[in-house]
Amino acid sequence: MKTWEDCVAFHGHACGGLTIGYKAALYAAKLLDLQFSDDEQVVCISENDACGVDAIQVMLGCSIGKGNLLFHLRGKQAFSFYNRKTGESVRLVLKPREMSREESFAYYQSCDPAEMFTVKETTLTLPEKARLFDSYVCSCCGEVTGSNWIRLAGDKKLCLDCYETYDRFHV
Repeated sequence: MKTWEDCVAFHGHACGGLTIGYKAALYAAKLLDLQFSDDEQVVCISENDACGVDAIQVMLGCSIGKGNLLFHLRGKQAFSFYNRKTGESVRLVLKPREMSREESFAYYQSCDPAEMFTVKETTLTLPEKARLFDSYVCSCCGEVTGSNWIRLAGDKKLCLDCYETYDRFHV
């Protein structure tokens, strides 16, 4: 398994936020018997886009490109982990603490993950595996776009950036 030093090298520096993700990954691996995911065996849904996500990528092999790292942005230090092999899942929520950044780094580095997180049931169902989509050239900008993000406007196929939405309630 990867190490704390691997996480720091990937992220660029050591910080409290990176420690949160590192400890969450270690704890999830212990609770769900997870190994590094070379495909989509392990899935993480992060409720934030902060430093800790980098550690989860390094430790568990979850990444945007593989489709096993997803964001459900709620601004919370909370992570849902899923083991596709067993069907088990867990949501880890950081326990609130009143500390400065300096204090939090030292605290998180020194404590056991079980002290840091409340273990809860996941609230989101396990997402399906990543799909592959056909691609089309946008009739307006000429850029190639996946079919799931193409809109039809008359006989034209338009990407979301070029498509003019119609919504009578938000004019």
